[in-house]
Amino acid sequence: MGGAGDPFARTPNLDALARRGVSFRRAYCGNPLCVPSRMTFLTGRPSSDIRVWSNHCELRSLIPTFAHSLAGAGYETVLCGRMHFHGADHRHGFEKHLVGDVTGQWPGARGPDLGCIPLSTTGQSRPAVEVAGAGRSAYQAFDQAVVKGAREYLRAYAASRRERPFAMVAGGVLPHCPFICPRSLFEEFYAKVDVPRLSEAERAGMHPALKRWREVRGVDGLSDDQVRTARAAYYGLVTLLDGLLGELFAELEEAGLAGDTAVVYVSDHGDMAGKHEMWWKSCFYEDSVTVPMIASWPGRWAQGVMVETPVSLLDLAPTLTELGGGEALPFVAGRSLSRFLAGQGEPEGWREEVFSECCGCPGGEGPSRMIVRWPWKLVHHHGYAEPQLFDLENDPGETRDLRGEAAFSCVREELHTRAKAGWDGEEMERLLARVRGEYRAISNWAKAARPPDPDHWIEPPGCNVFPE
Repeated sequence: MGGAGDPFARTPNLDALARRGVSFRRAYCGNPLCVPSRMTFLTGRPSSDIRVWSNHCELRSLIPTFAHSLAGAGYETVLCGRMHFHGADHRHGFEKHLVGDVTGQWPGARGPDLGCIPLSTTGQSRPAVEVAGAGRSAYQAFDQAVVKGAREYLRAYAASRRERPFAMVAGGVLPHCPFICPRSLFEEFYAKVDVPRLSEAERAGMHPALKRWREVRGVDGLSDDQVRTARAAYYGLVTLLDGLLGELFAELEEAGLAGDTAVVYVSDHGDMAGKHEMWWKSCFYEDSVTVPMIASWPGRWAQGVMVETPVSLLDLAPTLTELGGGEALPFVAGRSLSRFLAGQGEPEGWREEVFSECCGCPGGEGPSRMIVRWPWKLVHHHGYAEPQLFDLENDPGETRDLRGEAAFSCVREELHTRAKAGWDGEEMERLLARVRGEYRAISNWAKAARPPDPDHWIEPPGCNVFPE
């Protein structure tokens, strides 16, 4: 975001939202991967608790979400667009699902039809950087459809003068790869963006797990022009998304609902976008594991406030249930952010630590778990003796891994013990292997049986154009 200090981003609508609300500078996701992050966001519980570690995992129907709680409190709970649920339960507390999802609900279901754009551009592999530039994609069409559906709902809600309050999650997919954006935006940012490169010291001191991460995904050896092209398109997608959000915020005003509606903007994870010569997510560098989090309700919440305290995406579930007067969710690891939103500062007894975990890739770097106790960040990589350690205050770019420096042995030992407490990487590997086997079996069934999938969004004709 431009308002958060990014030198290239153009995000006037998100910047304006931040000015009229509370921004959390250090908000961390519970898992820097799509499905597990969203499920931890809905439940307020970590991946290891709800057993959702990867995009192959399914959230059990008996695990309550904030949508269940708010529906029980009398809200019309609405999901508009993406959440990436797997399995028979495609609601998890949402009464309505508008627009549908860009991927099917069954394992192995068809994803978006990208036409002339290789499907490999949607994953964490080299083609997702090599195939980038100016064009249009089904992902852009999907987010446009989501915003259109949300706006239509708001207009209808205002016109009907319903007494029942609503709680909507409008879920988009941008700026997810493929890194393809409209030509005007691509040209704007191609002329601006830089090409980050690792220093020799960073490369020499790189943790073995990160070397394996790079090897599995094939990110080494990209040319300056490939990096600049993909970064320009990423920034273009951010601006495209910002424009769509501006339409949604304007609809709230035009419908006369803005004064009575709390707005929270978050993402499920970040994107490395070339920093540390890495891309996508599934690692614990700040660009991947931190998320934008802005909450605005003029007249009710503080305005123009920046919270520096580390918080978690898991904190939103208890915050929303408290806000809506719903029943508190059981077993949540998150805590309500209400005092921050009221501008009253850090709540008494606020926890010192934020955790996140990631499953890694099959045959890749393996499961890992992060702990942040400001200003320290430690990452435990299962199967490796040494963790990563960073001083985020003095090294915000995370260029100096302190794992082998004797001067930091005490904090390293203490945080490493905390990161491993109650967390078993070996057990996670066993359970993930089991999940992958189950997923394959259900996927084979779904491909053969073609079960109904009413919530699957179908892309409009002609939405994929590349190159433009």
